[in-house]
Amino acid sequence: MKLFKNYLAGSGLMWGVLPLALVLVGAADVFAHGVTAGDKGYIQEISGAMPLPFIYLGAKHMVTGYDHILFLFGVIFFLYRFKDIGLYVTLFAVGHSVTLIAGVLMEISVSAYLIDAIIGLSIIYKALDNMGAYQRWFGFQPNTKLATLIFGLFHGFGLATKILEYEVSAEGLVTNLIAFNVGVEVGQLMALGLILIAVGYWRRTEGFMRHAYDANVLLMTGGFLLMGYQLTGYVVA
Repeated sequence: MKLFKNYLAGSGLMWGVLPLALVLVGAADVFAHGVTAGDKGYIQEISGAMPLPFIYLGAKHMVTGYDHILFLFGVIFFLYRFKDIGLYVTLFAVGHSVTLIAGVLMEISVSAYLIDAIIGLSIIYKALDNMGAYQRWFGFQPNTKLATLIFGLFHGFGLATKILEYEVSAEGLVTNLIAFNVGVEVGQLMALGLILIAVGYWRRTEGFMRHAYDANVLLMTGGFLLMGYQLTGYVVA
């Protein structure tokens, strides 16, 4: 194991896959990152506009939402300019904000297992995109901006299912939803900042391009594991 760690450190691969490895290891504790009993109990006891608690809950959900983090990791993997990073992250944020708010207000009931399986699929899609698979297999490149927006919509439905689990009071609902979404964006920026630091360091090493393909294979594997887990849960449930 020590030799393996030394190899990773020497090649630079450790810094690229570290965010991915951390979230996969942590997944055992937060798999499906559902609503904790303490958070749910607290929300059910309060009513009215409570922006600060909901900002906290939104940020907590995103930081522990390893599937969202994995997708973001894939999205920014080959983005070097802050302008491009900002564009893709904005498209993702717009997508999940729309379906988060609409899903809760319209009480759209979708199986959390199926939504989370699609989120796992989004990770697989992005890893394959980074590996250039679509050009080799089909001879064309999908519109990555449109795909980021569409998968953002599905990620938003995933967030909406969590909010519906809270059984939030109708009093002050819109304010609390907006606050939760603000918290999600704060958590997303925090996670994105850590990813950019790790990937930015890795990019300065000689091993980045040499091991970029391997990192995306690992990312794709994580997506398959998450999707398989959720589909199994759907069948069993």
